[in-house]
Amino acid sequence: MNKIVIAITGASGSIYAKLLLDKLLAIPDQWNELAVVLTENAKAVWKTELDNTGYLNYPVKYYTQQDFIAPFASGSGQYNTMIIVPCSMGTLGRIATGISNDLISRAADVVLKERRKLICVVRDTPYNLMHIRSMETITLAGGIIAPATPSFYSKPATIEELAATVVDRVLDLAGLDIKTYRWGK
Repeated sequence: MNKIVIAITGASGSIYAKLLLDKLLAIPDQWNELAVVLTENAKAVWKTELDNTGYLNYPVKYYTQQDFIAPFASGSGQYNTMIIVPCSMGTLGRIATGISNDLISRAADVVLKERRKLICVVRDTPYNLMHIRSMETITLAGGIIAPATPSFYSKPATIEELAATVVDRVLDLAGLDIKTYRWGK
């Protein structure tokens, strides 16, 4: 069974985190533990972009950035998937260089060392060379870089549908069975 940790950083793209939580809560039979780490900057960006504090309404277990007692701060916690959405370039850089100074970077370090699934949904653009090298390092360490780049072949009609093209791809990468647009079907 899946034990999933979602990390939400202060990068722009709160809609991706919201939709991911919504979709995960709609398929509770596919995971048995769902934990969330939400940075202070993520809370501010969520309020700015989505004009609410809806992150408070999800029935999940929340952890602070400094809670190193969280079960996923150790490999023995056996969380098999970590999704960072949106993933700030600062967070990406700390993970790539092995700096585990908060729960997000520590949990990512654990997931990588245990050869489990780390999915970083980067949203920044354009990329500078440091971003690209951090993405390369995480990829070489076994992580997945999934830029928050929507697709258009499903003809999304709303911003939510457009953002869902990214979230559905992330759920696919996490190995979850979802109903979504499939090319050629």
